[in-house]
Amino acid sequence: MELLNLLEANPLYLGLAIVLLSLLVGSFLNVVILRFPIMLFRSWKKDLEEMPESLPEHPALADLSKPFNLLKPDSHCPKCHAPVRAWQNIPVISWLLLRGKCAGCGTAIGLRYPAVEIVTALMSVTLLLVFPWGWPLAAMLVFTWLLIAMSVIDIDHQILPDDMTLSLLWLGLLINSQGLFTDLESAVYGAVAGYLSLWSVYWLFKLLTGKEGMGYGDFKLLAALGAWLGIQNILLIVLLSSVVGAVVGIAGILILGRDKNLPIPFGPYLAAAGWIAALWGDEITQRYMGIMGI
Repeated sequence: MELLNLLEANPLYLGLAIVLLSLLVGSFLNVVILRFPIMLFRSWKKDLEEMPESLPEHPALADLSKPFNLLKPDSHCPKCHAPVRAWQNIPVISWLLLRGKCAGCGTAIGLRYPAVEIVTALMSVTLLLVFPWGWPLAAMLVFTWLLIAMSVIDIDHQILPDDMTLSLLWLGLLINSQGLFTDLESAVYGAVAGYLSLWSVYWLFKLLTGKEGMGYGDFKLLAALGAWLGIQNILLIVLLSSVVGAVVGIAGILILGRDKNLPIPFGPYLAAAGWIAALWGDEITQRYMGIMGI
């Protein structure tokens, strides 16, 4: 209790504590991002006779008899299989000390590992600008961490795991049963409106083009955002995510020469829009209404 009181009374200490905690969480999110999709693929491979050809090559998919989860096997280099020692697993610092290379064989360690840790820390400490010490801040930290993990998984594999989207949905309804961010009625209607809005767009696009424009995971993610932030933020989230997605998609085609027929994961844009709406949704809406003279 004394530690909690100290953190509450000293914003600097609270900020440092959140930075340290979120760096550790970011390191764990790297494990989730890497392993959780493989765990799903292993489960699918056990259940289905025919698997999609797009599955990544991974030793854990070749031998289903060996345990593979968030804890086992221990962290190791994928090339030389040297174990990652405790001092080599310090968020950001270890990557810098190792100069981005495996201590055993010199294989490059992707820049994304420290990037996820740093982004997690920056986004987490930004929450202090908006949310007071207590349950709102704690809930928003969990909200942020889940969005980061889902976004990167969607970028890598174009999937939004049900275990994450539905957990976020039910957690949003649970916390808003106590009116933490919105009332329960708004949360329920937000979840319904979030799911049905993208579901309707999906079927309209499919009827007009015969193609699938997005996945069901996007519906569930927007439903989860609605459960957290209420129906009043659904339109803002859809508009923000659509505008950013369109800009990034067009830029990718014009500047990077990206094939316009390749699917673009929409989850990261929904997550970013939901996070922005959680922090500044009311302010953005009020300013827009002021500009429009409403």
